[in-house]
Amino acid sequence: MRQQSFESSSVRVPLFAPPTRRYRGFIFDCDGTLADSMPLHHEAWQVALAAHGASFDFAWDLFVRRAGMTIEATVLELNLEFGTQLDPVSVAERQRAEYDARLQHIRPLVPVVDYLREAARHSPVSVASGSERRHVLRTLELIGVRDLVPIVVTSAEVAHGKPAPDLFLLAAEKMGVQPAECVVFEDAELGILAAERAGMGAVRVSS
Repeated sequence: MRQQSFESSSVRVPLFAPPTRRYRGFIFDCDGTLADSMPLHHEAWQVALAAHGASFDFAWDLFVRRAGMTIEATVLELNLEFGTQLDPVSVAERQRAEYDARLQHIRPLVPVVDYLREAARHSPVSVASGSERRHVLRTLELIGVRDLVPIVVTSAEVAHGKPAPDLFLLAAEKMGVQPAECVVFEDAELGILAAERAGMGAVRVSS
């Protein structure tokens, strides 16, 4: 398979191999897949955790291992791993506030956005994200594809977030496409696992 990559001086360079079979429905993650927002999320996390007295370094590799989970679930996982007692609600509130302050700096990951634009010309497309709905909608506006994505599902709408398949199954249902006929574009390992559990194709987007 030939991989697609595009150079950019202002954002990370995404790399992905387009699916080789024909699919009827296309599901895209948002952060780190369509938008170069992961560094902004990481900064917001570091500030929020420091403000609440976290005793560990929330390094990049620790952050990306949990990408796709809700903020509250991530805090609970961090408490288990490091023996801390951070309050998930208050940490989440601070992280979201810090991210809000950085949201205007989001840029598109152009190759993936271009692929979405092409897919939307002939097939149903949707976005399935573990982030807060208002952040997802605003991100899609900022990268110029909100009008192309009629279906947006977030973790608040399902019982279990990634790596459970619930988000992607709901997106497929709303698109009116069988799961086996859908392909998911994801940058996170938990998202790839969720797509596999949903019985869907998966395209890994990396940088």
